[in-house]
Amino acid sequence: MIITIRNKDNTETIYDVSKVVDESKRADAQLRISKIGTLNVVVEALNFAFQGHQNSLEALLGECPEAIVEQEEQTVEESEGDSE
Repeated sequence: MIITIRNKDNTETIYDVSKVVDESKRADAQLRISKIGTLNVVVEALNFAFQGHQNSLEALLGECPEAIVEQEEQTVEESEGDSE
């Protein structure tokens, strides 16, 4: 199995996991690759669900103008003697 890993300095290193001589290290690498793949799928699913719920909320609240809260402009006034 050939994988590409992007390092912290944004360079890429290509590995052929099947060429790892130590069987326990090769098995560990394959297990970690599997876990990373599963986590990537979960992250994508959560992002998709998040975006869907956010869009639904925006659409729902967009139909409720009575729920809009007007924001007051805040003016900052400097009083004399506060500029120490």
